[in-house]
Parts: sequence; C-alpha cells; structure tokens
Amino acid sequence: MLTGQTLIYFIYVLAAASVILAAEALYVSYAKGRSRAGTINRRIKRLAEEAPAEQTLQGLLRERGLTNSGDYVFGAVALNRLYTQSGITGNPLTFALLFILAGLVLAMVFKMLLGFSAIAALVIFILVSFILPLLLLRRSRNKRITKFAKQLPNALDMIVRSLRAGHPVSVAVGLVAREMPDPLGTEFGIVSDEITFGLSIEQAVRKLSERVGFEGLHLLSVSLSIQSKTGGNLTEILANLSAVLRERQKLRLKVRALSAEGRVSAWIISLFPIVMFAILWIIAPSYYGAVWGNPLIFPVFTIFGVWALLGDFIMYRMVNFDF
Repeated sequence: MLTGQTLIYFIYVLAAASVILAAEALYVSYAKGRSRAGTINRRIKRLAEEAPAEQTLQGLLRERGLTNSGDYVFGAVALNRLYTQSGITGNPLTFALLFILAGLVLAMVFKMLLGFSAIAALVIFILVSFILPLLLLRRSRNKRITKFAKQLPNALDMIVRSLRAGHPVSVAVGLVAREMPDPLGTEFGIVSDEITFGLSIEQAVRKLSERVGFEGLHLLSVSLSIQSKTGGNLTEILANLSAVLRERQKLRLKVRALSAEGRVSAWIISLFPIVMFAILWIIAPSYYGAVWGNPLIFPVFTIFGVWALLGDFIMYRMVNFDF
C-alpha cells in the first residue's frame, strides 16, 4: 500500500510527466508545421485547395499586381514592376492606400495633438505615405532576389539532370516547381503553367525575368532564345550557366566579406552623432541652452544633414559592387 506522502509524490511525477509530454507534442506539431511550410511553396498550397490550374495561375498573377495574362496592371510600369518584384502579395491599391491612410493619421496627430507646424506635418505625410513604402518595396525586392539567386543554380542542375534522363523541358520545369520552395518554386510553377496553356518556354522565361528582376534569369532567357533559333546542346548550356551563376555568387560573397569592415565603419560613423545627440538630450535637456531659438540652427542642421547623407551614399557605393 502507498502511504499518503508517497501518493502525493507519485501524483507530482505524473503531473510533471504529463506537462513534459504535452510540451513535446506541441513542439513536434509546431516543428512539422514549420517543416511543411518550408518545403511546400505557395503554388502547391493553392493547387491543394482543388482549384483549377488555370484559376490558380490567374490568382497567383493577380496577387502580384499583374493581369491574367501576366502583363502590368498600371500605366506606371516602374512602380508596378517594383511591386511585382518585391514578392508582396495582395492588391497593390490596398497596399498604397494603407500607407497613405497611415501618413494622414500621423500627420494629423503631429499637427493637432503635438503642435507641430503644417510644414512638419506635410513632411511626415510624404515620408510615411510615399518614401516609406518605396523603401519597403526595394528592401523586399532585394531580399527576394538574393534568395532567388541562391536557389537558381540548384534549379538549373535539377533541370539538367531531368533532361539527361530523357524528360522534355516542360516536365523538367514542372519538377522544379514541385520540389523547390519559394520564391523559386512558385515562379517556376507559373512558368510551367504558362507553357501548359500555350506560351513558348522563351516567352515564359522572359516573363519570369520581368517578374523577378534577377540578371541571371535574363541570361537564362537569352540562352534559351539562342538555343531555340540556332540549336545546340541545351543541357550543356544550362550546366555552364549554373556553374557561372555559382561562381558569381562566390565572388559576391567574397566581396561582401572583404567589404565588411567598411560597412561596419559606415554604420558607426553615421549613427554616432545621432546616438550622442539623443543621449545628451535625455540626460541633460538644457545642455544646448537657447541655441534652438537661433535662426541659423535649421539651415545649419539641413546642410550638415545633407552632407552626412552624401557621405553615407559615397561609403555605400564604395562597399557595394555590381558585377
């Protein structure tokens, strides 16, 4: 027979074991969900919803700011291209209206509640409504292109192996669309669907290059176009292109490593005066005295601010290379 104290200890052990098992079950479920999300691309998920392939293709194009045929929706082609290449999904008009609304709200708050001038409120509105979304789109596009550049050599190798096994090009592209994660998986899935619905592979890859904005895809498009017109060994062309892209990626990483010191120095030099100004403002608000009332303070700050931005731009160009 178990004594009362032993029974209490036994209950504690069971409770602890139950908590551990429950936590392990939650972790395993979460890990499986993350693994599934990481290995299945967006196109495969939409096809799993049992929607027709043509409807899935049109939905993928529309959520990227394109028409059902893959053309740009708006006359402002540069902005439409930037939105498409950023990879952000959803209606571009909704995206723009959200930032405009946020800019209006912030401008009204700074003007009416915080007592800022109308010019300052207008500057805040312009920064939030127009400058911030452009910076966000450019950052998203650059990150997406970087990820695409890492995936493309592996995708080309997969196509080469499939072609050597005797499969046609459309089947090889479809294999990449099924096996590769986003962003490359969905983009090649769109190419596969467009080939299925009547486009040539040269036209589909040209549209892919416009949607992504990666120069390696332009090389792929040119290679396919030349091969289709003059003939040649397509597997050898793609294998050589994969090797070239890998070497360019290695060179880019090597340059980034060599320029790391310059980039860190640029950040430190740029942020040091701002950080020191904020520290002095917090610990000693009266340190600058009545200097804020001087009429020269605004022109001086403007000149030195522009000068600092010019220096940042020069340092940025010195540690970033296009090749």
